[in-house]
Amino acid sequence: MTTPQAIPLRDRLAAKGEPLCIPQPGFIGEPVFSCQGIYDPRLSLSTESKVVGNDVAGTGKTLVVITGANRGGKSTLLRGMGLAQLMMKCGMFVAAESFRANVCNGVFTHFKREEDAGMKSGKLDEELGRMSAIVDHVAPGSILLLNESFASTNEREGSEIAKQIVRDLLELEIKVFCVTHLYDLADGFYAEHLPGTLFLRAERLASGERTFRLLGDAPLPTSHGEDLYRVVFGQSTETGAFSSTARDAGNA
Repeated sequence: MTTPQAIPLRDRLAAKGEPLCIPQPGFIGEPVFSCQGIYDPRLSLSTESKVVGNDVAGTGKTLVVITGANRGGKSTLLRGMGLAQLMMKCGMFVAAESFRANVCNGVFTHFKREEDAGMKSGKLDEELGRMSAIVDHVAPGSILLLNESFASTNEREGSEIAKQIVRDLLELEIKVFCVTHLYDLADGFYAEHLPGTLFLRAERLASGERTFRLLGDAPLPTSHGEDLYRVVFGQSTETGAFSSTARDAGNA
């Protein structure tokens, strides 16, 4: 049943033609997650056009690793999945065409933050501190959303820290959704071929265009940052040639 406070949100999303559905909850502890056309309602409310929805077949999966091109929709999907869990838990509709998932004990987030302006601690210290606080409160049957966690250190160290934390959480029956640019981390899990792991990758066309669709695929050793370089600086990373397309984008 939709709560009265949620009605204005429902009306605004419906007026844009965005899909809404009644979720199908499962029991706590069951690894159920399946959806069609899921999207971030916050993003929809901040833009005039309809947003791109995604399908995720994650039933039976306790670890979802999301990789791919920069600005390809990875963090947006992560937010959408987390909000869907909370909306279902509150007895609300969900921003998707269909949504089925187990009810969770809690939704915890560990997103990257800006550098500490007060310089009271290093960025890695801050990340580890927040993770320690999460571990003190998280319980079996919970969900943890990781967004580029531990990217503040080098590839090898960041991957090893994240890998050990994720393994321990999975042993505690905590479901983990992880967006990462750490190839060592993603490829390490992919090489193990664990049946409980799902890999999604942000689609990038040959032209460099982002479709904002997340497809089941193996991680790549690049996030295609050169695409953004050309847009921002108007130069090719290989030849240094000025791009008129990038120039126009910079002037827009």
